[in-house]
Amino acid sequence: MKRFDIFNGDADGICALHQLRLAEPADTILITGAKHEITLLHRAHAQPGDSVTVLDISLDSNRDPLIALLDRGVKIDYFDHHFPGPIPAHALLTTHIDTSPDICTALLVDRHLRGRHTRWAVVAAYGDNLHRAAHQAATTCAMSSSDEGKLRDLGEAINYNAYGDSVVELAVDPVDMYRAIQPYSDPLEFIASTPVLAELQARRTEDLELARGLAVIRRLANGTLHILPDAAWARRVQGEFANLVARRDRTRAHAVLTAHADGRYTASVRAPLDCPQGADVLCRKFGGNGRVAAAGIDGLDSARLDEFAAAFSAAF
Repeated sequence: MKRFDIFNGDADGICALHQLRLAEPADTILITGAKHEITLLHRAHAQPGDSVTVLDISLDSNRDPLIALLDRGVKIDYFDHHFPGPIPAHALLTTHIDTSPDICTALLVDRHLRGRHTRWAVVAAYGDNLHRAAHQAATTCAMSSSDEGKLRDLGEAINYNAYGDSVVELAVDPVDMYRAIQPYSDPLEFIASTPVLAELQARRTEDLELARGLAVIRRLANGTLHILPDAAWARRVQGEFANLVARRDRTRAHAVLTAHADGRYTASVRAPLDCPQGADVLCRKFGGNGRVAAAGIDGLDSARLDEFAAAFSAAF
C-alpha cells in the first residue's frame, strides 16, 4: 500500500503536514508545488487500497480527480480552509474543512491533534496573515513575545518563498523546505540551526522594496489595486505585498496584480482585515478561488481589468 501527502507549498500547507507527520509518522510520496499550483490531486497515481492525505488544497478545484480516486478505492483524508463547494459523500472520504476567516489548515490540524504541535500552527497562521489567530494560539504555548516574533518571521518567510509561476522561481523548492524542517519538533530549534530564515528574509526585503517603489496604484472607492510588472521578483513578492498593504489599511480591500507576458495577470485579493469576507466570491467570478479573507486569480485577462475593478469595488 502506498501513501501520498498532497499539500500546498506555502507556510500553511508545509506546517500542517509537518504537524501531522510529527504526530503520525509515515513514509509517504510528497506532491506539492508553488502556492498557485493547487490542482494537484491528478498527480497522485494511487491504486485501490492506497491512501491520500490532502492539506491546504481547494477541494472545489480538485473535484474530478478527487472523485476518481475515491471511485478507484483510495482512502482520502482532507484538511482545508478554502471554499470547497459541495463535499462528496463517500465512505472513503474524511474531511476536516472549515472556511471561517480566522482559521487556516494548520490550525485545523492542531485542533485534530489536540494541540500536540501548536507552535508550528502559529508559524502557519502568521504565514497566512492571520495575526490574531496566530497570537491566540501562541498564548497557549507560554512563549515569550520575542520567540513569538521569531515564529512570525519564519511563517512570513516560508509563505513568501511559495510565490512564483512555478517551483523554478522559488528560492527553495517546497519539498526541500519540508524536508529541512522535518527533523525539528520545535520551530525555534529549526530557526537556531539553519540559515534558511535569514536568507529568505534578506531576499524578501529586497523584493518588498522593489514592490513599494514600482507598484502602479489605482485607488477605488472601497479599496486599492496595486499593479506590479512582469518580473520574477514581482511574482515572488505578490502575496507578501498583499498581506503588507492589507495590514497597513485594515478598513479597505486590496488587490495586487502581477502582469505576465501573455497579457494576463495573477491577482492576490485581500478583504478588509476588519471585515474579512468576500474575497473568494469575487475571485470565483473570474476563474479563481481561495478563502473568504484572501483569494486569488491565476489568469485574469487584461481586457477584463476594468470589469474586475468594478466587481472589486462592488464586492467590498
